[in-house]
Amino acid sequence: MDDYQKEISDLERQIEDLVEAEGDRETIADLSMQAEILKVLYAQARELFDRGAEDPELRHALKLKGYGDWNLDNVYAFVYERAVELPPTAHQAFVGGIRDADFAAILEESA
Repeated sequence: MDDYQKEISDLERQIEDLVEAEGDRETIADLSMQAEILKVLYAQARELFDRGAEDPELRHALKLKGYGDWNLDNVYAFVYERAVELPPTAHQAFVGGIRDADFAAILEESA
């Protein structure tokens, strides 16, 4: 389990504890949205990282964009920063936008 998976797991545990304790619904909803966003960011970063293992052009593009060597932390930073730049929308559309984005194409775009 890497740090990102641990963060998601800890957050899910916190949500479960709040639900069991009948905690504040707004807090539970906010944390649930945060967990959903973290999951989709992690999934995209992991997918891009795995693709880059076989694609030297992706690895080179990440370095050219100033993110350094090809590792999960740097790939996650790239995905996170590009996700934040997506057009502002409602939560579900935002998560869907991240899920549907082709971060490999975005990375190669201006390499």
